Amino acid sequence: MKHVFKSSLFVASALMMLLVQHAAAQLSPTVLGSWGTGLYRSSDPRSAEILAYDAPSRRLFVVNSVSNNVLILDFSNPALPRLIDSVRFTTGSPNSIDIRNGVLAVAVDSTNRQAPGRVFFYRAATAGATATALASVQVGALPDMLTFTADGRFVLVANEGEPNNYNAGNIDPEGSVSIIEIPSAGAQAITQANVRTVDFRSLNGQETALRARGVRIFGPRATVAQDLEPEYITVQGDTAYVVCQENNAIALVRISTASLIGIRGLGLKNHNLAGFGLDPSDRDGAGGTGAINIAPRPVFGIYQPDGIASYVVGGQTFVVTANEGDARDGYAGTNEPEIRGGAASVRLDPAVFGDTSRTTGIRRDSLLGRLQISIALPDTTPAGLYRSLQCFGGRSFSIFRVERDSLVRVYDSGDDFERITAARFPANFNATNTSNALDNRSDDKGPEPEDVKIARIGDSTYAFIGLERIGGVMIYNITSPTAPRFVAYINNRNFSVTPGASTVLSGAVAGPVAADRVGDLGAEGLLIIPGNLSPNSRPLLVVANEVSGTVTTIQLSATASVEQLAEVMPKGFALEQNYPNPFNPTTTIRYSLPQAAQVSLKVYDILGREVAQLVNMRQAAGVYVAQFNAANLPSGMYFYRLEAGSYRETRKMMLVK
Repeated sequence: MKHVFKSSLFVASALMMLLVQHAAAQLSPTVLGSWGTGLYRSSDPRSAEILAYDAPSRRLFVVNSVSNNVLILDFSNPALPRLIDSVRFTTGSPNSIDIRNGVLAVAVDSTNRQAPGRVFFYRAATAGATATALASVQVGALPDMLTFTADGRFVLVANEGEPNNYNAGNIDPEGSVSIIEIPSAGAQAITQANVRTVDFRSLNGQETALRARGVRIFGPRATVAQDLEPEYITVQGDTAYVVCQENNAIALVRISTASLIGIRGLGLKNHNLAGFGLDPSDRDGAGGTGAINIAPRPVFGIYQPDGIASYVVGGQTFVVTANEGDARDGYAGTNEPEIRGGAASVRLDPAVFGDTSRTTGIRRDSLLGRLQISIALPDTTPAGLYRSLQCFGGRSFSIFRVERDSLVRVYDSGDDFERITAARFPANFNATNTSNALDNRSDDKGPEPEDVKIARIGDSTYAFIGLERIGGVMIYNITSPTAPRFVAYINNRNFSVTPGASTVLSGAVAGPVAADRVGDLGAEGLLIIPGNLSPNSRPLLVVANEVSGTVTTIQLSATASVEQLAEVMPKGFALEQNYPNPFNPTTTIRYSLPQAAQVSLKVYDILGREVAQLVNMRQAAGVYVAQFNAANLPSGMYFYRLEAGSYRETRKMMLVK
């Protein structure tokens, strides 16, 4: 199909990028291209969810639960990925994947979702339709997410253990965390004996104390161990931080001993504070239509994060959460998300809320009457009047400092996400992922931050937060955990096209969304590929979108990968010989800076023509390694030149193909 569009339309509706420019900006996010399954999923959207990348084989893996597949893309050209194979599962649906040291791990639930699931292991370079798994082991019910530890010794699995319903006689498996140790002989030697399980039975009987600490325990007839539902994991050292989303809590697990350290409630967000407001209604415009009205309101948000990540600053661990929000269907015979602030059963305390009428007061549709709230653990007077209202999600991301196994929130992005998206897309503010209508998610979790990933690029650390409803990715500089800075918002969605099966992408296309395609709908899983592992030597952000079934690649920096080596402080300037040399097609160049300097590292051919600029930025003192990829250059001699302050040095290298 031929795509023809004018540059004005391209700028207005295709690229959809908002950048905050500042002198020290090191990112220049650009959409390289997209690949699509061609599957539009307005309900049960699972056509492109979680991603993993194997650098040696340049294979990108995509969870496609709709077809019970893990799709395999050739990612040699990140602008034009190509489907080359898939792994299909017959025992259930794949939920999560991760890769370490050439091994692909896949978490697969059971066809009976209350039964134990399994984790399968494959060689990432050879996995496919005809490949046999290296090993598989049984884990808990509904393994929702898995991750390798940094050293590759363990795989941790969050077993959500959802019940089939909340009626009498229901089946409600316990939530748990499985820890799978990789034997020294490799993944092929994994047996069930390598699996240990961390459960929450030690907390049974402590329901009242846990609720007092902000942990939501409320499943009818459920023990604490059944009620807690692990969903996402991040690891720092010997500690795993495990999100229990519906419980608004994070569990801490000691990996080496497979033991529970404790569980920490995340509290509530006061939306009545300046900078922490929200738009709580989808009918706050003229005649009951949608409008943009972001302001402080007397309501509390239950953070309920989904994605979680972590990093270390000055020896201190920080945990970052994407505060999506989620509710349990079928609770107490009521579909919890459908309870609105204006429902007849929700009687507000006038001493707190003032005028509580549906026509003139706080409960009218233009204020809190449309907002979907939780009734699971109501804060009421003895007479049954609500002293506070609690809505789902924080519509933000948060950063916590870890202090002796406790979590202290040091930052929350407040109402940034709604204000930024309102400024960028005023006609489609808080649109959902199946409709372009203005304001249709304001009453229900707003933009819904879904996933968060962290990457260090240059001398800064960045957080990337995917928005499930309006779509796109927020980028913040979080080098200082207590003072993050908004950097960019990029959204490869075309609001001039109606979402539907006929407008989603099938196959690959380079560049941003075309004029006749809807682009990305429902950002679900994010993946950062560092420049030193990237097929084009540039740091990449890959986004899986579950409604449109698209996988979009965003190049984060136009310069090649440059990584600072930790805890190394040189005594003088130096430019070392590249390694390997001769090389084909990639090589590493190492250089040293004894002091901060404006750095330029360029590559020239034998005629003195510049063929690549690897570095062009100010860098702090340290030792750095830059990756050079000459895949598109002919064999021959090349020269690389470092300029740092008054220092100048040139060396030669040989490309042999």
